Amino acid sequence: MSKKTIAWFLLILLSLIWGSSFILMKRGMDAFTSDEVAALRISIAFLFLLPFHIKYSKIDLKKYFVGLVFMGVFGNLIPAFLFTKAETQISSSLTGMLNALTPLFTIIIGMFWLRQKPGQLQIVGIIVGFIAAICLLLFDSGGNTFQNFSYGFLVLLATICYAISLNGIKKYLGGLNSITATVWAFSITGPIALIYLFGFTSFTQHMGQSSLAWQSLGYISILAIVGSAISVILYNVLIKNAGTVFASSCTYLIPVVAILWGVFDGETVKIGQILSMAVIILSVYLINRD
Repeated sequence: MSKKTIAWFLLILLSLIWGSSFILMKRGMDAFTSDEVAALRISIAFLFLLPFHIKYSKIDLKKYFVGLVFMGVFGNLIPAFLFTKAETQISSSLTGMLNALTPLFTIIIGMFWLRQKPGQLQIVGIIVGFIAAICLLLFDSGGNTFQNFSYGFLVLLATICYAISLNGIKKYLGGLNSITATVWAFSITGPIALIYLFGFTSFTQHMGQSSLAWQSLGYISILAIVGSAISVILYNVLIKNAGTVFASSCTYLIPVVAILWGVFDGETVKIGQILSMAVIILSVYLINRD
């Protein structure tokens, strides 16, 4: 199998996995608060990866620490809390659609941080993408424009965090094995999430009182193990083989998967939102053409 074929396979697989993560977050909040779902996601992923330390413990931590912080904090910890908080007020499908802004911010941050020079098509793509994102929020069926923009802004912040992480991985972790990087990144954020979960939330109380607790925990476990731990390893492989912009382009398919899950779950998606999302995807296509 060629390097290009592997890259496309990983791109499609990750799109399906991450496109399903928004509905899993929603189902996790059937029994737990948004903060608890986020903390559980990071904690379970950390515990799942803990045995891998036996094989991947040897690392020049001084050399890679900054990159691991970028990957762990900006690529996993902060977005986990932002996404779940956003989904308390906006639909999982809308959250998935807004996630398509990640490549735009990847380019913008790369311009200022890594001194990457954007072409004319990339600049056009960035402008078009932002306009489409505004339209996406305006067309939401919730009817509360201020609420849509307020909680949609949380998703916007999450995509900025992803973009920071992507550029950080490229800058600081180029010579580090993807599994090693993932194991250590979650080793930084996992203990923080565990302390927060058991010290500052009502997780144990909700676990004992809610009839949906075990079912929600199962959804969160799938989200953590497949959607965080395993997928991050695959994503790092994709970045190293195909570059940050190509890797972030899994957002082509993520919104489609998120919409399908949302509709299946009874969410309403308007034609205007579909058109706005299509324009965002077009903008992503433009920034990858130049």
